[in-house]
Amino acid sequence: MKQYIDREAGICLRLMTEADTDLIIAWRNTDSVRKNFIYQELFTREGHEAWIQTMIRTGRAIQMIICELATEKPLGSVYIRDIDRQHNKAEYGIFIGEAQARGRGLGTAAAKLMLRYCFEEEGLHRIYLRALSDNLQAIRSYEKAGFVREGCLKDDVCIDGKYRDIIWMAAVIRGI
Repeated sequence: MKQYIDREAGICLRLMTEADTDLIIAWRNTDSVRKNFIYQELFTREGHEAWIQTMIRTGRAIQMIICELATEKPLGSVYIRDIDRQHNKAEYGIFIGEAQARGRGLGTAAAKLMLRYCFEEEGLHRIYLRALSDNLQAIRSYEKAGFVREGCLKDDVCIDGKYRDIIWMAAVIRGI
């Protein structure tokens, strides 16, 4: 795998390993991260190990850790899931786990790096995502990274007894 580095943002991506499990569980279980996910249940070690076994090891998902370039400190994670090799597409996800790393544009930089990886290394044509419609900061970040809004799914999910809209976005490699 080529190195995916953004020197200006001061981050790089590296493949997730099983050694990252405790950190990922801690990040995903913080209220500030969990509230922006469609799946809001608490993460468990067993659940993450099942993700590694059924998704990562089978090639149905690829997960990377966003690291601070200068110190290699993990800051969050990006991933693609449900990789469809017939149609060359996958679903994108991200979370910035370290509170001090949020609001600095690192999510946008990480998304751009992951899109490059998806198009250059994986040969994918389309990367799509779903975002809660009220997660405006994330939607702006996705747009800056190259994702385009394709639609709004009204009352698509029920979270805490309340129906919520989902914004559907995608980035497509051009010229193919």
